[in-house]
This record gives sequence, structure tokens and C-alpha cells, in this order.
Amino acid sequence: MGTERSAVTVIGLGQMGSALAATLLERGHPTTVWNRSARKAQPLVDRGAGLAATPEEAVAASPLVIVCVLDYDALHATLDPVAGSLAGKSLVNLTSGSPEQAQEAEAWARSHAADYLDGAIMTTPPGVGSPETMFLYSGSQTVFATHRPTLSALGDPLHLGAEPGLASLYDAALLGLMWSTMTGWLHGTALVGAEKAGETEKAGETGKAEKTEATAFTPVSIRWLGAVTGFLATYAAQVDAGHYPGDDATVDVQIAAIDHLLHAAAARGIDNALPELLKATMERTRDLGHGSDSYASVIEVLRKRS
Repeated sequence: MGTERSAVTVIGLGQMGSALAATLLERGHPTTVWNRSARKAQPLVDRGAGLAATPEEAVAASPLVIVCVLDYDALHATLDPVAGSLAGKSLVNLTSGSPEQAQEAEAWARSHAADYLDGAIMTTPPGVGSPETMFLYSGSQTVFATHRPTLSALGDPLHLGAEPGLASLYDAALLGLMWSTMTGWLHGTALVGAEKAGETEKAGETGKAEKTEATAFTPVSIRWLGAVTGFLATYAAQVDAGHYPGDDATVDVQIAAIDHLLHAAAARGIDNALPELLKATMERTRDLGHGSDSYASVIEVLRKRS
């Protein structure tokens, strides 16, 4: 005997909104869609979605309304004229924005008697629907608990707390982590791939030295990142305690080590802006008196405004 799926409305059918609606349809949820340009809805309508003629009709169609539009200006342009129809609805906003915008949207929704949950999608459209994909939520625990089965169709739902801006704040922080990690990997890839091919002789044989390919360096990088996650787990407790015992590798040791990276990269013509920034941050940490502390003490510099 099948389980009846809850009805849901999706407003906004860009690449991400379309992926959300398509996944909900695939999982058996009666799905109503609306988009400013109705032609974008046709592929979803062909797969069984209901097409609302207006935002008001879209809101009326389902107890759960998911909005995923370009920005908060588009959100308000769409919903402000029909705000009166939001009373009693669960509004899940997956529009990217700042924590402050999420807080303002929550207050706006509450003023119209809607229950608000803010969210951040930690994937690109092809990742929607994977149980490995994180969807971060903050705000109404009632909305999250009530509609968790529906939200779980989109990915792994994580509720971060009642403060509506938390999902956006985590989103920004995690994107910063992603960009830093990917740029560090690209710098390393450029470094190991920079050796110029030349003549080599071994056991009387002459041949060409081959450059290290990114596909060869990357498995080693990924294995190393596994070790780095262990450092993060150790340092998290130190950060919370504000105590940074330098019993693994001190900031002074890290400064000496990064000099090797800078030298190797400069000798091969690799741009050193990133490691130079990292070294400067380590040196500021040392100058604050943390030279003999663990790398986690760098947070003391990051927390201070220049």
C-alpha cells in the first residue's frame, strides 16, 4: 500500500527551482509550479505538475510553498502583492541571500501569519535529490518537523536552529571553505605540474620527463584532505575553549614550512598570492604571541578587525 505524498508548490523555475520541482514530482508529490515566464514550466507540466496562472493561485494550491528565485528583490516582487494569501501557509525560502535578509523575510512572513523556514542548498542542480546532498534550514522548527518528509526528497535536511539567518550564515562560511580548498588544490596542481619536460638519463637510456597531470596529483590530494579533517576535529575543541596547545605543529613551525612552498612555487613561476596571504596571517598570529601555539590560534587574528 503506497504512502500518500504531501502537496507542494514551487515558485521560481530557474535551473535550481526546476530541479527542485522535478525531484518532488519524481518522488510522488503533487506539485504545483509557477514562474514569471510560463514557458519554463512546460517540461514540468508535461511530467504531471500543475501550472498555476498566478502567484496567488500557486500559494493557494498547497500547504507548503517553496520559493527559489534569483534574489530577495524577486522574492518580494512575487509575493508582496499576494501576501494576504500566505496566512496559515508554511513558507520555505531557498533563495540565496544574506543572514540579514533572511531575518527580515522571517519578520515579513510572520507579519502575514505565515510560518517561515529559511534554507540553503549545498549543491548544484544535478545534485538535488541525492541523499548525500545537504540542505541547510533555520527558522521555524514546526515547519521543519511537519514537512521533513517532503524536504527529505530534495536531499539530507539539517535544521541548524531557530535563528532564521543561520542557514545563510553557514552557506557563506561553507562556500568560503570550498573556495579556499579548491584554490589551494589548484595552486598545488599548478606547482606539481610546472616542471618543464627535459632530457633524462637513467641506466644509459635517454627520455623525456613528463609533467605531473592533475589526475595523478588529485587522488593524493584527496587522501591528504582526509587527514586534514582530523586536524579540524582536533582544533574545533581548541577554538571553543580558546586554548591552543602546540603539541602537534606550532605556528612557528608552519611559518617555516610555508617558506618551502613559497620558494618552490616562485622557482617555477607559480602565482604565490594565496600562500603569501596565508604566511602573512600566520605571522600576525605569531606577533600576537601565539608562535608556540597550534594552528588553531590563527582564529584570534581572523576574529579581530584590522
